Amino acid sequence: MQLAAVRLGQLPERVAVAGPCPLDQLGCHVTLFRGSHPGTDTALGPNWAPGFAALRGPHCQRKEPGMMLKDKVAVVYGGAGAIGGAVARAFAREGATVFLAGRLRAPVEAVAEDIGAAGAAEVDALDERAVDQYLRSVVDRAGRVDISFDAIGIPDADIVGVPLVDLDAARFARPITAYATSYFLTARLAARRMIPNRSGVIMTATALPARAGIPLMGGYAPAQAAKEALTRGLSAELAPHGVRVVGLRPQAMPESPTIREAFEPRAAATGLSWEQFQEFLASRTHPRRLMTLAEMAEVATFLASDRATALTGTTVNLTMGSLDD
Repeated sequence: MQLAAVRLGQLPERVAVAGPCPLDQLGCHVTLFRGSHPGTDTALGPNWAPGFAALRGPHCQRKEPGMMLKDKVAVVYGGAGAIGGAVARAFAREGATVFLAGRLRAPVEAVAEDIGAAGAAEVDALDERAVDQYLRSVVDRAGRVDISFDAIGIPDADIVGVPLVDLDAARFARPITAYATSYFLTARLAARRMIPNRSGVIMTATALPARAGIPLMGGYAPAQAAKEALTRGLSAELAPHGVRVVGLRPQAMPESPTIREAFEPRAAATGLSWEQFQEFLASRTHPRRLMTLAEMAEVATFLASDRATALTGTTVNLTMGSLDD
């Protein structure tokens, strides 16, 4: 028996009606429901939008929600980190064949085993030859690369927390070199494999300091701003070849250890505990809470999918209202 979904007109509140299908006497069975009203019997479960009819019968066309990334091949750099791991899990859940890369093999392999990834490898994203060889191995196994997600991170403890006037040049430059160069290399080498197919999505994650003046961020803020500028530049060059380039700008996801490393110096400088500082950050969002890794990963999955083909050359603001566009 097949299943189809059609939009209904205005229905009374709290309706759950079953009866013969009125469509040309096809002998179908129809269930009408409005899940947006309290007390409604939403018989078809959470995957069905409010205000739809379910038509069951031999002549009804099948239309079921599917996995957004089915048959896609995704490479996630920084796959053992909080952001990379969350994105990899979401990609795998939505049907992608996921390959993970990271600086240390053991934690990357642990995530790969947990999500059923197709592969995991120790790759230095600042080593052009290593990245190129890794992508060659992915293409040899999977045939192509559809999605490249850069979630590379470096320890923040020694690059934030110092006023710019007291910061030495090497510490200032370190995050800029690491973040911008790793994104450039992974994007460029992925693009070379995507352009012949006229298809692909290149992605990265940045952070609120890319767009806001925040003290004690050292070179971290310029590094994130550089990645957003690179997203725009890459898109301008690659979009005519069918390759989209998009970023995400989340803020202060408390589950991420690197977020704590980045913000604890600010908390200490203001005399607040980490928990109190989280409350302060949450108070500046519109819903008065901080985003979760799972929420960020869901947006990443949508951006990587063919449902987001209109989005390129932009960094999606996920600061929950903390930063106005």
